[in-house]
Amino acid sequence: MPTQGARIGLIAGNGRFPIIFADNARKLGYHVCAVAHVGETEPELERYVDRIHWIKVGQLGKLITAFKEDGIRQAVMLGGIKKTHVFTTVRPDFRALALATRLALWKDDDILREFASELEREGIVICESTFGLEGILAEEGALTARRPTKKEWEDIRYGWDIAEAIGRLDIGQCVVIKDRVVVAVEAVEGTDGAIKRGGELAKEGAVVVKRSKPQQDLRFDLPAIGPKTIEVMASVKASVLAVEAGRTVLLDRELTLQRAQDEGIAVVGLTKVESAES
Repeated sequence: MPTQGARIGLIAGNGRFPIIFADNARKLGYHVCAVAHVGETEPELERYVDRIHWIKVGQLGKLITAFKEDGIRQAVMLGGIKKTHVFTTVRPDFRALALATRLALWKDDDILREFASELEREGIVICESTFGLEGILAEEGALTARRPTKKEWEDIRYGWDIAEAIGRLDIGQCVVIKDRVVVAVEAVEGTDGAIKRGGELAKEGAVVVKRSKPQQDLRFDLPAIGPKTIEVMASVKASVLAVEAGRTVLLDRELTLQRAQDEGIAVVGLTKVESAES
């Protein structure tokens, strides 16, 4: 892991995760150099880093050059890139195309691991996403005053196993359950899209379960929830959010949990299904 005062690279995707990391890392004494993606990364990130380079999705060569110019030897990957870009706006450079030819399957984990290997061949090591995030990972137990009902716990337990199954297949990290029926599975639309679609089908009282994949590489794609998650849940009258404790980033913690409390949404952290209360 980087030492205090060292430079740390940040490969920034969308959402507030990169901003929260950069702010926290600088407070801990690190110099943060970011590579941000046009159309994905929040422009606000510029206020929280020492240097920033803007690239388009797929410009791997430009990303590597930027880090080398800044003397970066260790980096983190935070925030997502919409998978729909694969079908629309991605214009990969020669370096990215060469990487793609080495992939037998276009699964998320395969792509990210090969991406990390490509950077490591250039002397840039990808650190675990949990680096510098102590205190913002969801803990085990009830995170809101309202706790799930007995019926909601049944849906949580059911969804926990389903989420593990779709994760093993590298489909997504989130499922939406109502009365032990799977009403939505996260795919390319992302967590918010799955919640919206599933919640509308369930009408109200949907249970959302989000957990890491069994084979999760902690260097990338760590599950994250935040105020927007609660906002989307409230819009479809979903009632419970269950996440994996210790492996889920809780963005803007106080705001997220207060909004959940105001909307009557129960939020719980689990390490295993047996930890669910009856």
